[in-house]
Amino acid sequence: MTQPDLTIATEAMTDLLATVTDADLERTTPCPGLPVGVVVSHVHGLSQAFAAAARKDLGPLTSTPPTDGIAPLPADWRSTAPVHLSRLAAAWQDPAAWTGMTAAGGVELPGEVAGLVAADEIVVHGWDIARATGRTFDPGEEALAAAHAFLVESRKGPVSPELFGPEVPVPDDAPLLDRVVGLAGRDPGWAPR
Repeated sequence: MTQPDLTIATEAMTDLLATVTDADLERTTPCPGLPVGVVVSHVHGLSQAFAAAARKDLGPLTSTPPTDGIAPLPADWRSTAPVHLSRLAAAWQDPAAWTGMTAAGGVELPGEVAGLVAADEIVVHGWDIARATGRTFDPGEEALAAAHAFLVESRKGPVSPELFGPEVPVPDDAPLLDRVVGLAGRDPGWAPR
């Protein structure tokens, strides 16, 4: 697979986050037990961590497992999230980001895999936030294809329950975004209650 440009996906996430109201932050998401504010906080943190992973800037940002909890949503998230998302996309445009070894979430992994995980995180959590708030999210074909490739490969072996829920069957002719979220353990038909 060619190295995807994550710019469209991160810009779509930035545009989506700009529409999230304070009232939206308490809404239920397709992530069990995680309201919109917690998912937004996760995106805020992962955008920094995966930018550091791309730069091979290993340290606290790349060594903290996601299971250690998600930091509270910073008060300045509306101004800092777009900056972090832009830096994430820029960092993965460097061909060196996709080579050698790096780390993310406290796990050492090849740069190529880390880039696909970054795409998956933006695509799936963008869908989570959009679905929870009644908005749309189009991460672009490159990020969708990268997320799909990562998830297909991930589902070939044992899957950690901390990473994905059980796969939700989706027809082969369904839109690629539906197939991606199904592989990630979400029901593409999920709607807020």
